[in-house]
Amino acid sequence: MGTFSFGRTLALGAVWSAACLGVQAAGISDDVVRIGVLSDMSGLYADTAGRGSVEAAKMAVEDYGASVLGKKVEVVWADHQNKADVGATHARTWFDRDGVDLIINLNNTAVAVAVNNLARERNKLVMNTGGASDILTNEHCAPTAIHYTYDTYALAKGAADGILAQGKKEWFILGVDYAFGKAMSANLSEFVAAGGGKIVGSTYHPLNASDFSSFLLQAQSSKAPVIALANATSDTVNTIKAANEFGINKKQTIVPSIMFINDIHALGLKHGQGMVFTTGFYWDRNDETRAWARRFFSKMKKMPSMVHAGDYSAVTQYLKAVRVAGTDDAPAVVKQLRDMQLTDMFAQNGRVREDGRMVHDMFLVQVKQPAESQYPWDYYKVLATIAGDQAFKPLAQSTCKHVKAS
Repeated sequence: MGTFSFGRTLALGAVWSAACLGVQAAGISDDVVRIGVLSDMSGLYADTAGRGSVEAAKMAVEDYGASVLGKKVEVVWADHQNKADVGATHARTWFDRDGVDLIINLNNTAVAVAVNNLARERNKLVMNTGGASDILTNEHCAPTAIHYTYDTYALAKGAADGILAQGKKEWFILGVDYAFGKAMSANLSEFVAAGGGKIVGSTYHPLNASDFSSFLLQAQSSKAPVIALANATSDTVNTIKAANEFGINKKQTIVPSIMFINDIHALGLKHGQGMVFTTGFYWDRNDETRAWARRFFSKMKKMPSMVHAGDYSAVTQYLKAVRVAGTDDAPAVVKQLRDMQLTDMFAQNGRVREDGRMVHDMFLVQVKQPAESQYPWDYYKVLATIAGDQAFKPLAQSTCKHVKAS
């Protein structure tokens, strides 16, 4: 586990704020605001989160002035190793012994569910910026848990709508065999059926699989026009590479349900060109995203994924909420976040709902052809902006228990 502490040097404006808010400043537990980044630091999800997520959190704290309400901010981090028990142990230690006020990232659904349960028990704040499954704002929601960057509902909807519009109605799902893959498959099945399509079969591979041939042969033998991938990062990249080697993509359309810019970088435009999917962030979308992404690149030597952008945004908005609420007490901060309009280089038209879903605009993108790319990491064409209310599951359909009871 690592730690990054910031000094207490304050700008003149921050000194004035601390003086005016002296009573509120007393609401900071342990005289420190501690933020824990719990991520995959060494496995298949590390490239899209991992150390980059720690750096994004540090950037947000630095940009905020290294303190809030006159109190220092500390960033700690740990590797959950894609194991729910390991992640839960770190979270429990942070909450019970180390005084961590906020945990972010959680880029594994099983880990995120375990930590959500702890947040509910301990009345602590979690901002899930890396996990995907929409069960985190449904059956596994918590009053102090916020699902921030994207979810399987929004990603599956974008993938299904775009391909069904091409008249391709029969689908085969190839997914990863754990909570995320099952949740994404369920969402894909829902949208395909709603669009008049049909799931003709499915198969599931182990996390971080080494060989996809048998799974792809099942998909190929189905003769479904569409093979939808309910996996992520290197599993997705390796599935697509294997499909290209087998020539499957010449007769069947490979549709990734979640792609990160890091995946396209690893895959190459030759194999990724033409793919259409939904994302929560693209570094080259406007001047603000470009400026922040280039700062990130100078530190990490790669462009940020939507997870990294979500990490930065979540920490920024959290610190704003702490300042206004005058405390790092989780329920008070959540209440303030729900009262705020969330806007920054990542969040466009953002707001936090009762079920913990942070609703914001998403983007439909298409991977460029090699000849269209003009400079390094120039990979996407933004086809459309999807309004948050259209991208995410309506609150009326939520199965979150504390929303139903309210």
